[in-house]
Amino acid sequence: MSGILVVHAGLDDGSLWRGTAELLAARYRVEAPVRLQYRPDRGPARTIEDEVAETLAAAERMGGPVLLVGHSSGGVVALEALRAAPFAGAVLYEPPVITGTTLGGDATRRAQAALARGRTARAMRIFFTEVIKIPAWQAWLGALGVALVPRLRALAPRQLDDLAALDALGNRLDEYAGIQAPVVLLGGDQSPAHLGERMDALEQVLPDATRVVMRGQGHTANHRAPDQLARIILEHADRVLA
Repeated sequence: MSGILVVHAGLDDGSLWRGTAELLAARYRVEAPVRLQYRPDRGPARTIEDEVAETLAAAERMGGPVLLVGHSSGGVVALEALRAAPFAGAVLYEPPVITGTTLGGDATRRAQAALARGRTARAMRIFFTEVIKIPAWQAWLGALGVALVPRLRALAPRQLDDLAALDALGNRLDEYAGIQAPVVLLGGDQSPAHLGERMDALEQVLPDATRVVMRGQGHTANHRAPDQLARIILEHADRVLA
């Protein structure tokens, strides 16, 4: 049976994709497991290779052609999975691929050091300001929210582990040139500019890529506009899973 496999973004346990997944499930079988990096019982920090293995195992359990949907760091996991095995296609929502030598670099280390000292808000402010690159006031509010909400506070160290795993993976653009599956590169016109630039680089190397921009949306359309996001995914699913 054909289906859709969702690899969610960082700082999430998959719950922010539930609304979109429910809309997709009206037409296709949908699997949206909690990523290995973000499971409460995960043990040590996981590598991107660990997460790719989990993604491939989930696709194999689905038993038919699969459309892979990856969001943010989950999109990088999806790219690596596309390199490793054949998929019917993919929708990649603003994957932060490394175009230089690192994604977080020194910011990753300083955020990890702040978290080790128990300064969750400081660690997340570094992450939001220097890695995600949102305005300072938004970073301050976001960091405060993470520090004060228990579910999000528990995810903060996993987000920094996720960032470190991306840094360890490095620049893989040349490798992605071998991906043959039809890919939709999806972004929002309100997202940080660097995410669009990273997708520009991806678009240049992927053999079969289509760019789609969501008007009035940023990096969280799965939460803010699930109907719009689901419609785009379903259009691609109808093309590649028919």
